[in-house]
Parts: sequence; C-alpha cells; structure tokens
Amino acid sequence: MNIEKQITLSALEAVKELYGAEVPEKMIQLQKTRPDFEGNITLVVFPLLRTSKKKPEDTASEIGQYLKEHCSAVADYNVVKGFLNIVVASSAWVGLLNDINADEKWGEKEPTADSPLVMVEYSSPNTNKPLHLGHVRNNLLGWSLAQIMQANGNRVVKTNIVNDRGIHIMKSMLAWIKWGNGCTPESTGKKGDHLIGDFYVLFDKHYKEECNELEAKYKAEGMGDDEAKAKAEQEAPLIKEAHKMLVRWEAGDKEIRDLWAKMNSWVYKGFDETYKALGVSFDKIYYESNTYLEGKKKVMEGLDKGLFYKKDDGSVWADLTKDGLDQKLLIRSDGTTVYMTQDIGTAEMRFNDYPIDKMIYVVGNEQNYHFQVLSIILDRLGFKWGKDLVHFSYGMVNLPTGKMKSREGTVVDADDLIAQMIADAKATATEHGQSKDFSDAEKDEIARIVGMGALKYFILKVDARKNMMFNPAESIDFNGNTGPFIQYTYARIRSILRKAADENIVLPEVLAADAPLNAKEVELIMQLNNFGVAVADAGQNYNPAGIANYCYELTKAFNQFYHDYSILNADTDAEKVTRLVLAKNVAKVIKEGMTLLGIEVPERM
Repeated sequence: MNIEKQITLSALEAVKELYGAEVPEKMIQLQKTRPDFEGNITLVVFPLLRTSKKKPEDTASEIGQYLKEHCSAVADYNVVKGFLNIVVASSAWVGLLNDINADEKWGEKEPTADSPLVMVEYSSPNTNKPLHLGHVRNNLLGWSLAQIMQANGNRVVKTNIVNDRGIHIMKSMLAWIKWGNGCTPESTGKKGDHLIGDFYVLFDKHYKEECNELEAKYKAEGMGDDEAKAKAEQEAPLIKEAHKMLVRWEAGDKEIRDLWAKMNSWVYKGFDETYKALGVSFDKIYYESNTYLEGKKKVMEGLDKGLFYKKDDGSVWADLTKDGLDQKLLIRSDGTTVYMTQDIGTAEMRFNDYPIDKMIYVVGNEQNYHFQVLSIILDRLGFKWGKDLVHFSYGMVNLPTGKMKSREGTVVDADDLIAQMIADAKATATEHGQSKDFSDAEKDEIARIVGMGALKYFILKVDARKNMMFNPAESIDFNGNTGPFIQYTYARIRSILRKAADENIVLPEVLAADAPLNAKEVELIMQLNNFGVAVADAGQNYNPAGIANYCYELTKAFNQFYHDYSILNADTDAEKVTRLVLAKNVAKVIKEGMTLLGIEVPERM
C-alpha cells in the first residue's frame, strides 16, 4: 500500500475515533508540503472542521498525534493553521522504494481481456506526396497517445486511414503517363512517395502554365479577371483529362485501376520506410477507396430511416440545426461522396472489425468542426461510441525560416528532417568528444537514437493543442528541457551501474527497513512515486506533454542529487547500495516514460 493511501486510511480512522463520525475518503485532502515548512505530505483539515467542531489548529494537532501513534508511515508532524504537515517515516520511504524496485512496470496498468478497447487513428496520408513535418507531429502524437492509453490499462488498436482516391491521385498518375517515360523508384533511385510527389508537382507546373495561357486568352476576349481565371482553371486540358481519368477509375476501368495500384504500391513502400524511421506502426490500415462505398451505403440506410433528407437535385443532407449546427452535405447531386461520407464508411468497417469502446481521432485543429458533425451523425446512426468520440486536436508545427530547406519550397519533408536530425546529433557528439571511444557502427546507432529522441521530445513536450515552432538546434542541446539531456542522464546511470557490477557490488532485491536516506533521496522516491499519477493524468487528458514534463522533472531531480552526493564513493556501503538501487529505479522509470513517448534511450553516450 502506498504512503498516501496509508495516511488517508489512518486519517479516516482518526476522525472516527476522535470525533465519532465516518467521513467520505474525498474529505481527506493530501498535498505535497510546501518547501518552506518541515514535512513531506500535508493534510488540509478545513473540510473536517464541521465534523470536529474545533478550531483548525486543534483539529490538526489531534489528528497529527493520532497518526503519529497509530500509523507506521508517520514519524512526526507540525501544525501551521489548518494544515497538518506530516513527516513520513524513513522506513516508509524505504518500503516504497522496495515496492518500486519490485515492479518492472511501476506506475502502469496492464490491460486484461476485459479491458476497454480504444482505437487510435493517426497519420492519414495522401498517396500523391511524401509525409511532411505536419505528419511527423501527427504520427508522434498518435503513437505516444496509443502507448499512454495502453499504460492506463486499455486494450489499444492503432489504425491509419489512407487517402488513396480522388482527383489529386489522378494528377500524379496523369503526369507520370505524360512525362514519366516508364520510370520507377528502382530506375530513378528515389523513394516511391517522393517520385509520385514529384509528378504531382510536375502536373501543377504544367497545369498553371495552361491556366495562364487560357486566362490571357479569355481576358483578350473581354472577360473580367476573376471570370477569366475561374474559366481557365475549369477548361485547362490537363484538369479535364484528370477528371476523365477519375471517372474511369470510379467505373472500375482495369487499365486505370492497375496503374493506380502500381503507383500506390510505390508510395506505400516509401511510407513504410518513413514510418520505420519514426518508430511508428499500425495494427490495421484502412483505405478510402474501400470505405467511401460503405459510407454511401450507410448514408442511404440513414436516408431510408428518416435520419437524413434528400434535396430536389438528388443530394443527401443531414439537418443538424437542432444540435446548434447547420445542414451538412453527405452525398452530392451527382452521387459522389464527401469526406464525411468516407469517415462514416470507415467507422462502419472499423466497428464491424473491432468491438470499439472509445474512438480517438488524431487530426489537426482545422478539422474541429468536421468532428463535431461526425460525432453527431455517428451517434444518430447508432454507433455506441459516436457521441463520445475524441477528436485529439493539435496545432500546426513550423520551422524557423531558413533553418532547413524543404523539397518543394513550401513543405518540410519528413525524410529530410529525420536525416538532418541524425546528422546534427552525430556532429554534436563529435564536437563534444562524446563518441571518440565508439566504433563507427556505434556512433551511427547512437546518433540515430539521439537525433530521433531530440525530434520526438521537442515536439511532444509542447501541449498538442498549441501551434509550435520546432527548432532543430535547440532540440539537440544536451542541456535543458530536451530529449538528449534526459537520454544522457539515463546513459550516465547505466554507466554507474556497470561500474558497480565491475566492482562486484550485488544489489539486494529488498533494502533493509533501516537503509539510510537523506532529504534528496526522499525527494527522488517521491518523484518516482508520482509516475503513476503522471501516466493516469496523461491518459485522462490525452496529454503526452505531461509524460515529457514528468521525465524532465525526474531527470533534473536526479542530476541535482548526483551533483550533491557521490554514489560509488559514498561514505558507507549501506549508503552506496541504497543509492545504487535508487539510481537503478530512476533509470527504469526514465526508460518507461520515454518509451511512452516513443523515444529510445541509449545504454552509452
């Protein structure tokens, strides 16, 4: 039983014994003692005054004396007005450290077969271009959130919905047909997603040239600027050809479908390389080319049941005015679908595949309204999790101007960013002389772990709801609130433990109750004890940044302790063993916390 629980139960007994009344557990309010007062845990007695019918100081004193006499976790106490400051017994802290040491997954809950099933959707790429910086934030948030939900005792399914259909896909295909000369990723030496992205850019280049020529022609014929521009965009031969290709695709034309499947396969292979570099994966991937027809079918079922309505032009709509929203188009007059319809179809397929209890969509905040509408419609259609779906809404991420070139001048490519981070980590380690004793293979692996750790931590430490500026130079710093700072501390502890093993120091599974502890060591044990609170809070509030902040605070506390006290050169063997056990568990919790963020920690740096 943890210390707070022991004190809470003993305080409830105290109230019953002293004042003859049983009070609910929520009335026992514990908090960390302020640093300017003696003690570790403070009991706020104001909620108990109606029961005690005594002054705050008297109530606190009486409860404090009872706890000192009846609770083994309490060594002493002092009273400051209505606050009972409790000094926890050293043996209780040792007991807590033993509990932490015995639990490899301290602070986390293991899912069972009966645990709620949470599905997390993230990534959602288009197959006409490679992943970019925005996708990086999305993937890192989605992966971390999935780990956090699992650490809170949920079963988790990680899913991806790929936008693999539509006019944008046809543009890349048409450009490849016209100017690709049969090239492939193998013949060009390019990743498939980059190759297809290049053809998408090429289409746009030629399309703009056609638009400019037509616009000039229409203006010469007397059209106004806006009218000429709009007509040019509609009448340009390339866009007309792309639309014809889309019609053929929709009709199931074998030639178009075969080319579409081949080019998409190149893209997926490229995506997989990027996902592997980011350290993310999925349990199930859905494709909009499959889900849009399911969505259309589900909407028509809703129409038959009177849940939606049809306009004279044949389009199908949802009336959301009673929900404080507006009318929402679901199927166009020509029978084609919109994104909402596709999301309905994806939901139907997922619900048939899995008994989902909670659905979390990791999608940027520009889609906030979309998910308000989707929640209402899915609830209306009978999905049990529809009303309570979670839109994990996040802000934009940018780079400082000039810090890194982008492939197209407007979007920062994910692969370029990853390569640059790893190169920066390697250069930084070389500059500080930290890698001089490592082989080239070790240098490369450590640079990968540190570079990716820097990228992931810098992005995840920021509240996801906020827009953020990712600064590569700041992220790779080995000091301050960065991934490398935490990774370096972990590696330092592992080095200390290796030296202890070389000295044949064997760590006990259980420390003696009288093991020596100083104030800084107690502070570290308190920090370790708070990991479970951080995990629970991050799960409840869908907040990976809370885990990042916890890891940083624990790392800071250990470094302060290590600055003040020697571990291997402690004054006594008992102190040395206690500090080694404490350090081992700090490393364990750092590793667990960083794992929840998808960040690896190196054994050596």
